Amino acid sequence: MTLSIHTLKRYILAPLALLAMTTATTAQTTEGSSSQAVVRRNPSDRLNNKAKAPGVTQRMEQFYGQQPVDDAERQWMRIIYRSIDLQKDKNAALYYPEEAIDGQDNLFRMTMNLLASNSIPAYEYLDGREMFTDQYRVKVRDVLDRFHIMYHDAKGSTEKNPRFEIDPADIPTNEVLSYYIIERWEFDSRQSRMKTHVEAICPVLHRSGDFGGDAVRYPMFWVRLSDIRPYMAQQHIFINDDNNLPTCTLDDYFALNLYEGDIYKTRNLRNKSMMQLYPDPDDLQRAQDSIQKRLDTFEDKLWVPSREEVIAAREAREALEAAKDSTSVVSEEKNEPKKERTRASRSSRKPTKAKPPNSQKSNRKRHHPLQAPQNQYAAANVDTNSNLLCNNLPIYPPDIIFVPILQYCMVLFQ
Repeated sequence: MTLSIHTLKRYILAPLALLAMTTATTAQTTEGSSSQAVVRRNPSDRLNNKAKAPGVTQRMEQFYGQQPVDDAERQWMRIIYRSIDLQKDKNAALYYPEEAIDGQDNLFRMTMNLLASNSIPAYEYLDGREMFTDQYRVKVRDVLDRFHIMYHDAKGSTEKNPRFEIDPADIPTNEVLSYYIIERWEFDSRQSRMKTHVEAICPVLHRSGDFGGDAVRYPMFWVRLSDIRPYMAQQHIFINDDNNLPTCTLDDYFALNLYEGDIYKTRNLRNKSMMQLYPDPDDLQRAQDSIQKRLDTFEDKLWVPSREEVIAAREAREALEAAKDSTSVVSEEKNEPKKERTRASRSSRKPTKAKPPNSQKSNRKRHHPLQAPQNQYAAANVDTNSNLLCNNLPIYPPDIIFVPILQYCMVLFQ
């Protein structure tokens, strides 16, 4: 019985000791792997993991970041440069509020705060040569000094990761009165539809000189919209004066193309703006309207119209022709009364007596009463072919009647 107890203890203690040794080995392995993971972490990764705004996660950045599209999947693309005037009603949502109210900022104030905290990159403004690479990335300190914006270094700022603090009163939000944006219109062959993307946005500073005069525009820098979209998605705005509830975000504002901007340039081979190509204001306006119309109707020209569209187009064409015909008839009817009035006025005049044809004066010479004229009918200017008047009475020349009477009287007096 004693041997059995010792044997039982041996079989029980041996597995327990083995289990304890396995647990210790596992703990050491886990600790070693964790320590190795900490050691192998690259210091540059800490610089990339910058201080994020509340609620902005890495997953959000991946969701809002635009994936590069291969050019083989694009059948057509055009780059458009627009100028957004914040004084227009449709663009007022980007300007107001001028000052932060209940944590709500306008677009420029939010952009400057993100730049000061080194959360997003900014790129140099190059007219016609926008390069969003590290080579053309601007330093925030240089931008603040160039545009005379007061600042001071933030706590924890380093040379590799500079961060600044700007007083809200020193941010010139009231001087940023317009934006430049870069639009990309492309036809996606995968989805067979037209897409419009805003690639970058540039705040434009309007400043007058020391002696007044017209304000001069100073483009500040370019910011890619894909870098700022996660923060714009958290900034709610209201775009309608009838509804003051902020139901829209800044990201929705650009995604839905709710802004209104004029085309000031298109990407072309000569790298010229619209003002350089069309100096005349009327020609410039016609060129802008023509470009916008071609962009809006480009997708419609790619598809064969349906039966309903063909019928609707034919009915519209027939209605237009009918309208033209009715317009011509109305114009003719308007002109007809004028002709009647002129005729009536002529008919109202007093009838004039018809003048008889000019009778030729008789060239008949006087003859002696006893001498009968030769060719009496010709001397009397009588047409021998017409011997009757309207009363059917014969006509005799006067010489035939009076000459014999005179001769008879002369014979009596002798």
